[in-house]
Amino acid sequence: MRKISRRSFLAASAAVAAAGALTACGGSSSSTAASSAASSTAASAAASGTSGESYTVGICQLVEHDALDAATQGFEDALTDQFGDAVTFDLQNAQNDTATCATICNGFVSAGVDLILANATASLQAAQAATADIPILGTSITEYGVALGLDDFDGTVGGNISGTSDLAPLDQQAAMILEWMPDAKTAGLLYCSAEANSQYQVDVVQSELEAAGLTVTQYPFSDSNDLSSVCQQAAADNDVLYVPTDNTVAANTGIVDGICRPLKKPVFAGEEGICKGCGVATLSISYYDLGYTTGEMAAKILTGESDISTMPIEYTDVTKKYNKTICDDLGLTVPDGYEAIEA
Repeated sequence: MRKISRRSFLAASAAVAAAGALTACGGSSSSTAASSAASSTAASAAASGTSGESYTVGICQLVEHDALDAATQGFEDALTDQFGDAVTFDLQNAQNDTATCATICNGFVSAGVDLILANATASLQAAQAATADIPILGTSITEYGVALGLDDFDGTVGGNISGTSDLAPLDQQAAMILEWMPDAKTAGLLYCSAEANSQYQVDVVQSELEAAGLTVTQYPFSDSNDLSSVCQQAAADNDVLYVPTDNTVAANTGIVDGICRPLKKPVFAGEEGICKGCGVATLSISYYDLGYTTGEMAAKILTGESDISTMPIEYTDVTKKYNKTICDDLGLTVPDGYEAIEA
């Protein structure tokens, strides 16, 4: 797999903060807001005489947390670098509600946006249901075949959908757990059952860990309301926990950390944002870089340089990272080759 961007996440930290501010102040999750933004953009384009060279991009982000915020910011930056003021974004946050994702995406269709960014799986599924005509790019999607129900997925979705994947090799994630915890006998896999890509990840990791001789149990929870009770059970039952790239956990890492760290139970994570909040180690990608690459794909689609139906899903390399604070608290020795997550 190729490395998809030259930029570092640290260099973009200020921009990520700006994305959070934009999300906090951004549009509502209603189709009315989307229509208003599109109308405003059209009027502005007509006034400036740039009709045909201006673009409106709708962004449906499932929930606010570091990883998704960074991907959105990277996407916006890439398009702004390409088009400057000729691109307008209608960023809407679904507050982790799939029905709201549908409302947002249907609003984008009604408004006639030029392209939709679907940030996270539920957003992609809603966008797919909303339109077969407007180009849709996904980002922060683990496995497109699972997310879109494609039995014969070969790396290119086809139709009006493409994007980028945040999947870190799952066999390497399982190997990471074994590297850190060679004496572990039991592992609990904590994930939200409403997220199809989370189920896919834990199924693969379970197979890898069981092949290595561990007893592995899945601990699904339906939403944030039962995360605490399920996490308590998982921590009580197991030597080690694993959390995939799960949006519900990512938005609630304080709950997991508040349970697992006092019990001295290490948590291994599928991405850096979760690891920073409650984990000891991860195979990390830069979500900013992931979003930036998605924005570069969008620019090619909007200008007609590329046909989305033939664009393969793009992936990124991973970096071994660890959470120094939690590792110190748990008295864990860091294996060679890991770098500390910046505070």
